[in-house]
Amino acid sequence: MSANSPETAPRPLDTVRLAAWLEGRLPGLRGPLSATRFKGGQSNPTYLLSDAAGARYVLRKQPDGVLLPSAHAVDREYRVLHALGGTDVPVARVHCFCDDPQVVGTPFYVMAFVDGRVLWDPALPGMPVAGRSAIYDEMNRVVAALHRVDVGAAGLADYGRPGAFFERQIARWTRQYQATVEGPGGVDAIPAMERLIEWLPANVPVTPAGRDESCIFHGDLRIDNMIFHPSEPRVLALLDWELSTLGHPLADFAYHALPWRLGAQQFRGMAGADFAALGIPGERAYLDAYCRRVGREPVDPSHWEFYLAYAMFRLAAILQGILKRSHDGTASSAEARETGARARPIAEAAWRQVEAHFPRTAR
Repeated sequence: MSANSPETAPRPLDTVRLAAWLEGRLPGLRGPLSATRFKGGQSNPTYLLSDAAGARYVLRKQPDGVLLPSAHAVDREYRVLHALGGTDVPVARVHCFCDDPQVVGTPFYVMAFVDGRVLWDPALPGMPVAGRSAIYDEMNRVVAALHRVDVGAAGLADYGRPGAFFERQIARWTRQYQATVEGPGGVDAIPAMERLIEWLPANVPVTPAGRDESCIFHGDLRIDNMIFHPSEPRVLALLDWELSTLGHPLADFAYHALPWRLGAQQFRGMAGADFAALGIPGERAYLDAYCRRVGREPVDPSHWEFYLAYAMFRLAAILQGILKRSHDGTASSAEARETGARARPIAEAAWRQVEAHFPRTAR
């Protein structure tokens, strides 16, 4: 996991029971075992494990409480990390998975600790111009490497359903969003989400008949989900595979590109920055570099705007789920309510984008 500072877990793990389960599964483990929880993130609680010899590992588990359907699937995270271990995609080594809730309360897996830098601000303040350029080139390389993985050779051909990705995913995130606003304890509905739910399925870009672009879809390709070498512009591990599946590469890349469209107050964005002065490529240049790396033609501008609107819609649905969990008391972070409240402005930004680029169909 990352080198960001851990904090004492509000609900400490039973490290005695955990150490007993890990004995034999982590060769060389020496008790007693300590566990501290990492700061940041709203998804699966993540802990730094340390043994008496100073060895460090990372444990990632499902949150406690009632969860939204299909959310927080740590078993899928473990599977994809294990499969990618022999590819060009940098990932942490996984050691073991446990589906017995008696050990730490929910299913979990343990992986190697990766010591490096986590860069939280995509504008990379304080970094030299050449350093920013190198970081963005490396991120672009890693995303392209992920999308070039042969899913069959990696044993992931059944990791998701092929074809009709946008139709299925729009339906999925619609259900997730609706589950947060319906019934007792539901949070307030967002009118812009209701409009997007109607508009998106009717405006999916048409792809050539019989063509399936399915690739490994990470689902949360943010800069802060990558661990960089302590001093080099090199990604050591791509983290947080909770939302991974098989999907459309440009849907994954559009989410990755949201910092160019969103502001810092919306969701770790950098919209409006002077990219040339910073040494960060502009949105289109970054997209074109990715296309060259994966060997595809430049993306049609109207298609790209759809992919970005979809990515904002999906992000808003995820954030609305965090807001609901904060209401229910099951969120994994004290900042969950503030983070979840960003769902509405992001959905509204997505709808404004639709109205600006697709005025006829947005009526």
